Amino acid sequence: MAERKATVKRDTKETRIQISVDLDGQGDARIQTGVPFLEHMLDQVARHGLVDLDIKADGDLEIDAHHTVEDIGIVLGQAMAKALGDKRGITRYGHAYVPLDEALSRVVMDWSGRAGLCYRVQYPRARIGDFDVDLIHEFFQGFVNAAGVTLHVENLYGDNAHHIAETVFKAWGRALRMASAPDPRMADRLPSTKEKL
Repeated sequence: MAERKATVKRDTKETRIQISVDLDGQGDARIQTGVPFLEHMLDQVARHGLVDLDIKADGDLEIDAHHTVEDIGIVLGQAMAKALGDKRGITRYGHAYVPLDEALSRVVMDWSGRAGLCYRVQYPRARIGDFDVDLIHEFFQGFVNAAGVTLHVENLYGDNAHHIAETVFKAWGRALRMASAPDPRMADRLPSTKEKL
């Protein structure tokens, strides 16, 4: 399988973002976004997904974090899709359950080529520190649309908003790792009877 790395840059009037990914990395993360809670969550994705991430974002944080968080999701989706290439030989599906103390979340992912998000997460409060928890949905919607994946994100239970969010991102990292992994029995075939993903 060829080297699975990519860099994508996106500049708009609201944000300037550059993201490099290595799907076969060591879980290293260099993340500068100006949104500390998102950086903490993406660090979890890198570590548990064994994906190397280099993310630089400069957004209109003087308004709020919405554009920055959503656009990071978009560019990350574009970079991962580019790194994955035509998807020959991948596992395609991935899933994970992750607990953190009282919280438990499940994420199921399909590199389907079709954008679909089922997001069932309720938080006991609207903010984690200064971070608006609604932006987590916006991040995943941006990622799904840009990457062309089907993603089911569900918190099964939990009381602490930080724990809930962290289980979601850790589970996504594990599911991403499984879905992106080479399947030696698939060789260079596409994991689809349509012969297209």
